[in-house]
Amino acid sequence: MKIKNFIALFFLLFSFGISAQDTITFMQYNLLMYGNNFGGCTSSNNDINDKNQYLNTIVNYVKPDILTVNELDEDPFYSNYLLNGALNINGVNYFQMGEPTNVSNSYTINQIYYNSDKLVLYTQGAISTSYRDISIYRLYYNTPDLKYTNDTVYINCCVTHLKAGQGYEDERANETQKLMNYLSNTNATGNYMFMGDFNLYTSAEPAFQNLVNYPDEDVRFYDPVNKMGSWNNNSYYASVHTQSTHTSGDCASGGGMDDRFDFILVSDEILSGADKAKYVQNSYWAVGQDGNHFNKSLLDSPSNTSVPNDVLHALYNMSDHLPVTMKLAVGNNVGISAFNKNDFSVKLQNPVGNNIHLTIENGRQGHYKIYMVNMLGVNVFKNSVEVNGITSVNIPATSLQPGLYILKIDDRYGNGIVRKIIKR
Repeated sequence: MKIKNFIALFFLLFSFGISAQDTITFMQYNLLMYGNNFGGCTSSNNDINDKNQYLNTIVNYVKPDILTVNELDEDPFYSNYLLNGALNINGVNYFQMGEPTNVSNSYTINQIYYNSDKLVLYTQGAISTSYRDISIYRLYYNTPDLKYTNDTVYINCCVTHLKAGQGYEDERANETQKLMNYLSNTNATGNYMFMGDFNLYTSAEPAFQNLVNYPDEDVRFYDPVNKMGSWNNNSYYASVHTQSTHTSGDCASGGGMDDRFDFILVSDEILSGADKAKYVQNSYWAVGQDGNHFNKSLLDSPSNTSVPNDVLHALYNMSDHLPVTMKLAVGNNVGISAFNKNDFSVKLQNPVGNNIHLTIENGRQGHYKIYMVNMLGVNVFKNSVEVNGITSVNIPATSLQPGLYILKIDDRYGNGIVRKIIKR
């Protein structure tokens, strides 16, 4: 292929990438002691074969692409049993899961299940706490042309089950502080979600304030529905309560729907669409919550018609928590209009020798990512810089063979500039 055709190809790939939009559906669910006999739950009143049928009914209704769960027994057998007994059945075969981890040595763990037709699990890890892991999963969107463009969307799911009970506020605060310190120390900006059973009673609790008012603004989380306040036993927040689906029971907690324990929080990039993934307005919902069952069972009158009747009963029988769901739109064009234009320029001199000198000038302070690939599509350089006004960047090029390279600079809002580099 002639070199001018290579140039045209790379400009085309970098320019368009994931221009088409798609939607990714998330669901976060406390499974209520799946496979674990504890707190009044037994193999008789919490049988996993029954739970698989209930979960399958719920999943078929919500159709999540990413399902994160709590209260799954630590034995890897149960992670697989759920995968093959509740998800990959009746002709479905695309769900995969993460590796079970338990660095905190708890009797229950978190887990992620994902639609492998849409997503790839790139990395996973865990933060140890005094009670349970905070699991971190990094996935990317499997675009149809990914092998040609190398252009995708990364989504990070942090999953937790914070210490339960009033009087354990300090313990919950220590858990969320560990997460936020980790995110800040690793410069973890981009599409981040924090989901799980938080066991919080009010947004004023230190554990929650660690998340939404952390000193490093770049890693703060936000509530997509902006329902801050004292959630516990407060009818004003009935529409976001997630626990309990029962008024009494041996395994399930009682008391009716009066707590907002289950959450999906998001980074500011997801709210704005700055990193090719944006929260779909009005998609956040505690599945089966109609706002009319404060301090009542999910099955009490008035009739709950927010979901089909079989789904309603599956929700009641599956867990004392409701699952929380939301959607993300993914693609290059999902961000707000204010970010749909470049606000920076790049200057360089060609050809280059043993050093590539760039000058980046911007009107908006922020992080910029720099990539360079050779004509085979191999990434030969990657870095990020903080730019405020006019900033000079030096890229060592002594190890590069003479020839043609493609340089791309992205701002934090997904806007990019592409330049041709000729190495002498």
